[in-house]
Amino acid sequence: MSDQERDRDDVRAFLAAARDRQGASPGRVAAAAAVVSLDELRVRRGGGEEVSVPSFCREQLAGRLIELSGVGAVATLTAAFGLVLEAQEQGEPVAWISLPPSTFYPPDLADSGVDLDALVVVRAPESVAAVRATEQLLRSGAFGLIVIDLGADAEISMAHQGRLATLAQQHDAAVVCITEKATDAASIGSLISLRAEALRQRSDGGFLCTVRAVKDKRRGPGWTHQEVLRAPAGLR
Repeated sequence: MSDQERDRDDVRAFLAAARDRQGASPGRVAAAAAVVSLDELRVRRGGGEEVSVPSFCREQLAGRLIELSGVGAVATLTAAFGLVLEAQEQGEPVAWISLPPSTFYPPDLADSGVDLDALVVVRAPESVAAVRATEQLLRSGAFGLIVIDLGADAEISMAHQGRLATLAQQHDAAVVCITEKATDAASIGSLISLRAEALRQRSDGGFLCTVRAVKDKRRGPGWTHQEVLRAPAGLR
């Protein structure tokens, strides 16, 4: 058995165990559904066959290499967590890859309805290792969404971009790279299919999260996606 086959079997075994735990914990599933249902997510995010306008949802991001960035009052994690919740509601396995300087606050995810038992988390020492881990996970064909939190020092070579883009298309997976940069800063690279910035501002009942397309090869830049969300204390 090759190393790739062993890696694939390990991933599948983990996911099977996670699904078993999820199925054995109806209280957890009910709590997640109480936060937001799949139907509500589809309506809120514009999902479905009759979509005629761009929307920041996993369905429209599948098969693409995406960069989600921002500086200041950013909502990059908030927007990414929305995709994680949506993917899990759709039964799509999710992986989150991060570097040492960056992490998320697990209680915030659980409070938002994310099933932490079914979330694959990888801590990579640096960006090249993070990208290689993403490639391995994509090749397994098991994941519908992979988030890479690259932070301020984001850099992906053209060769790696090409492989990520090809694997995302091949397995109909969304690959979202989180970076810290201003709107006018250069993107990670030319193979990024969608570059969007995510910002937040206070609004009645919570925070207004705005995702604006800076670059979109499919639909053109300039469109925005907005949601008013309750913000957990540790979410940036």
